[in-house]
Amino acid sequence: LYIMTAVERGSPVNPRDIAIEIADDRARENSPPDAWRKYLLAVKQQAKNLARQGRISILHRGQPIDPRKMKGLVKLSLPVAGKIEDTGLD
Repeated sequence: LYIMTAVERGSPVNPRDIAIEIADDRARENSPPDAWRKYLLAVKQQAKNLARQGRISILHRGQPIDPRKMKGLVKLSLPVAGKIEDTGLD
């Protein structure tokens, strides 16, 4: 839900920003400032799943990539038409 809401805003979004949004929504008074880190892996895993379903695209340097090769700095967006780039990050 958070991922789809974020990408539907229009511009590509960093998975970290989504994790921060989740952490902020679930924060308690004593939550550490880096609580978002515990949500980051779940955001990335869900993004891969949504990309495999064709609901979003995972972008590396602005180009769509294969979800199985998601590494490094990526952004998430609404589905992008075009060839999936080989990032060479195997």
